[in-house]
Amino acid sequence: MELKIIISPAKKMRTDPDGLAWQQLPEFLPQAKELAARLQAMDPAALQRLWKCNDAIAAQNQQRLARMDLERGLPPAILAYEGIQYRYMAPEVFTQEQLDYIQQHLRILSGLYGVLRPLDGVQPYRLEMQAKLAGENFRDLYGFWGQRLAASLCREADCILNLASKEYSLAVSRHLPENVRLVNCLFAEEKEGRLVEKGTLCKMARGEMVRYMAENQITDPARLSGFDRLGFRFAPEHSQPDRLVFV
Repeated sequence: MELKIIISPAKKMRTDPDGLAWQQLPEFLPQAKELAARLQAMDPAALQRLWKCNDAIAAQNQQRLARMDLERGLPPAILAYEGIQYRYMAPEVFTQEQLDYIQQHLRILSGLYGVLRPLDGVQPYRLEMQAKLAGENFRDLYGFWGQRLAASLCREADCILNLASKEYSLAVSRHLPENVRLVNCLFAEEKEGRLVEKGTLCKMARGEMVRYMAENQITDPARLSGFDRLGFRFAPEHSQPDRLVFV
């Protein structure tokens, strides 16, 4: 069984993280250039409506768009994202063995880039998967990417571990063939007999899970029952083979 782990990107990005050099350009670079050109053709007011952000963030990302070069001056994706999940993953202190593991098994879903390997070179950008960016033959990014992201993952994997948010995992899950197994992870608090997910805690746990998998070189989801970080434990009474619950 070949396993691929999918995670979400982060809105906050770094332009010049120290450390690793990028290794290759993203698989869907032509599509990323097409989307970037579409964004560059939009006026500032339309961009801010698309991004749903304040004036400062809009100005920062307009400047990024104006000077965007998708082939030069690139940090590796795994160090470019700065969100909570990435802080708890802490890839900047991975060993070479752990970096090799995530390069083989981890994939970052992206509104702009589609699917990224950890050491793909990327430019800072702002484009969430659920953004209503329309074009001649598509009305949003789910339509733009269509089956391409799932097809890319399925060329290499017959099992996908979903550590992405619903916004991003939908771009893959709805297009998976029946012969590819999708395993979802749920991180929740148990309150009065109910499982309650909390956004920040979920992001922390997803990052810790990637670190746990890299440290233990896990390629079989059955081995995830040993995950016990941030106070979580595996809950077999709530779990199913393709829905692993940690409380």
